[in-house]
Amino acid sequence: MGEIIADVELENAADHELVKTGHLEEGVVRQATVRAIVDTGAMMLTLPKNVVDQLGIGVMRMAPFTLANGERSDLPIAGPLSIRIGDRQMFTSCVVVDAGAEALVGQIVLEELDLIPDPARRSLGPRHPSEDGPLLRL
Repeated sequence: MGEIIADVELENAADHELVKTGHLEEGVVRQATVRAIVDTGAMMLTLPKNVVDQLGIGVMRMAPFTLANGERSDLPIAGPLSIRIGDRQMFTSCVVVDAGAEALVGQIVLEELDLIPDPARRSLGPRHPSEDGPLLRL
């Protein structure tokens, strides 16, 4: 089994809303594309500070996290942003980590986009491929 990498398109959600209301031109929306590790052990989307700065999204709050090495750390949560993987899109926030760190896609994004990692094939795909979009459970 190996690491699963996903191409992730990110967009400043506030900019996106300003375009919808006619207060900003579409070409000015701050965007980024990153290659992210799909990490089923992580809960949230994690982005390095340089990507968060490129998107122009602000820190909303600090939150306590348990890191992979067992340490506890208070980290910033920034947003709002739009994330697109393949043809699936959602609005969310992200945990901000040091510039240059790897981006991680965690369980919250996988659940809402209804995507399933396949470690044997090192791929990520829809749980219900015949559906037009995510089929969410309540």
